[in-house]
Amino acid sequence: MLGQYFRFNHPAHKLTEHRAKLHRMALAWCGDHALADDLVQDTLARALEKQDQLRDEDRLGAWLYKILHNCWMEYLRTRKPELDIDNIELTCTDCPERKFAENQLVEQVQAAVASLPLGQRQVMTLIDLEGCGYEQVALILDIPVGTVMSRLSRAREAIKKLLQGIHTMDNVHYLRSVK
Repeated sequence: MLGQYFRFNHPAHKLTEHRAKLHRMALAWCGDHALADDLVQDTLARALEKQDQLRDEDRLGAWLYKILHNCWMEYLRTRKPELDIDNIELTCTDCPERKFAENQLVEQVQAAVASLPLGQRQVMTLIDLEGCGYEQVALILDIPVGTVMSRLSRAREAIKKLLQGIHTMDNVHYLRSVK
């Protein structure tokens, strides 16, 4: 088919052979089948346009490779920068997966706090959740400040053990110590 367009008389199988070799080379250079097809098509189209520039018909293969190389270089010069989105980790602040993970974390923390003895649970929630000071908690619960501190320490240690295996979606630890 392509042989009929060239002024020289190459058998069609030679052009087919060159096309397959050009495609293999283009594919090796670009790594994309569709782009390799486009490069070979451009190469053959340019060869048809400039067939009068081929001086030695025995060097048809090298001449076609040179045209392929020029097409490839032109493609590389004119393409826009690409970003491979397959390797990008997308983070969202309002997506269902994140909300689900946050809800699971909240439920696990609530369950861990609920499993604490009442005295530890009261001290921990008043200090860590409500932001009360040790003296204020001692007055509210009518216990000594030392007892507040020891219950808080035991409660935090128990929560830490209970929640040690929890991983968040973005590996940020939401648990923190508040004094």
